[in-house]
Amino acid sequence: MTLARVRARALNGVTATLVDVEVDISGGLPACHIVGLPETAVKESRDRVRSAIINAGFEFPQRRITINLAPADLPKDGGRFDLPIAVGILLATEQLPVQVAATCEFAGELSLDGSLRPISGALPTASACAKSGFTLVLPADCAAEAALDQSCSVFGVNDLSEVVRFLREEIKLRPAVAVAQEERLETALDLRDVQGQFQARRALELAAAGGHNLLMVGPPGSGKSMLAQRLAGILPPLDLKTALEVAAVHSVSRGGFDSRFWQQRPFQAPHHTASGVALVGGGSNPRPGEISLAHGGVLFLDELAEFPRSVLDVLREPLENGEIHISRAARQACFPARFQLVAAMNPCPCGYHGESSGQCNCSLELINRYQSRLSGPLLDRIDLHIAVPWQDYQSLKKSEPGEASADVRERVVRARDLQLERGGCSNSALSGQALQKFARLNAECDALMSKAANQLRLSLRSCHRLQRVARTVADLAQSKSVEVSHLAEALGYRRTR
Repeated sequence: MTLARVRARALNGVTATLVDVEVDISGGLPACHIVGLPETAVKESRDRVRSAIINAGFEFPQRRITINLAPADLPKDGGRFDLPIAVGILLATEQLPVQVAATCEFAGELSLDGSLRPISGALPTASACAKSGFTLVLPADCAAEAALDQSCSVFGVNDLSEVVRFLREEIKLRPAVAVAQEERLETALDLRDVQGQFQARRALELAAAGGHNLLMVGPPGSGKSMLAQRLAGILPPLDLKTALEVAAVHSVSRGGFDSRFWQQRPFQAPHHTASGVALVGGGSNPRPGEISLAHGGVLFLDELAEFPRSVLDVLREPLENGEIHISRAARQACFPARFQLVAAMNPCPCGYHGESSGQCNCSLELINRYQSRLSGPLLDRIDLHIAVPWQDYQSLKKSEPGEASADVRERVVRARDLQLERGGCSNSALSGQALQKFARLNAECDALMSKAANQLRLSLRSCHRLQRVARTVADLAQSKSVEVSHLAEALGYRRTR
């Protein structure tokens, strides 16, 4: 046999596209050519594969080898094609029986000694493989991640020799399993650590219950960062579908995905010097940015006014759509980006404007210039605006410890369950039609909304967001309808310039 075909996958965003690895061995001077739009790492595969096959004790043919990665117009990158190419060469030289690879897909980077290195995107590869009904063979170091998709049959191998013995049925491998519950790491911080700041804690609970975005304004040391870091700990647990999406995004990122954090809400806190590309993602081979890494969790922007305005404005569309499309000359990718935005900022450059201590020396012009770094459309997309005042040492000593995250989370879960049962989504994601159905305002509430809209110059989007927050207040109170008290509390979280 001189021609062999092996199935592999190429990553495109968080999807894995089928690639047929065709290996043809013909007469002529010894040479190895890879075609099918391979990038540099794929072209270098021929040298890795040659050394790996020889060092694993198999024969590398001294003939002309042509390797085609189809479809030819799909860019291929990374070392994930090393293993399928090696298996294809062994099939074409009849060192492996033809039928053994007919039901398998392969992915893995080979070392020169034949051992296998982990690859990125193991989970998206497994999910795509499962839909095709094939078995996935990949490096043992990323098998636990791939096994998170329980619909896929995954086998982890350590080296090329083990792959060959497995395909020859000389050994039996156990299907890979995900990391056990007791081995998973818990990173959520407890809300009990925050003393005082009862209004801010209430706003945090509302944000968690309804999936609302939150902006905290206050002087340095008032506890804004502490509060933000504890939001993930009171959010409802991730459902399986979202957990798989979260893991898939991290799997294709440069940092990879650690299976010990399975089903945990992500918390991303980029520095204020981050660029727009760092936030939304990009590159010649598009990678997810901070907003996609925060999918299903929290994106915390500390020192919000220090971010360049142009960088902040790239968040406007993802906040509405829950996804980000990245287009480059040769590639297009779509990443999920349904995150909860939590932002913190000082009221002025020195941070003490409005404080009774009188420490602020900023002029009114400087304060206005500082606050105007945030565009109106961005602020319009933030549901909850709260002031986080400075607390003196004596009042903190006298304050009693707040509720633990577990207690707050129980109320949040009850409220979120009501929302899912009622409309199939959190209140923050309610469409206009669903909003009028599930959060209809009575005559008294409508009069209050009309008055607030006129006095505060609220846009229709702001009014709808107020209505969503009021619905969340009502859900936490286990109320079937939105009352004036619920809308009045929601109005208290609306900040204007």
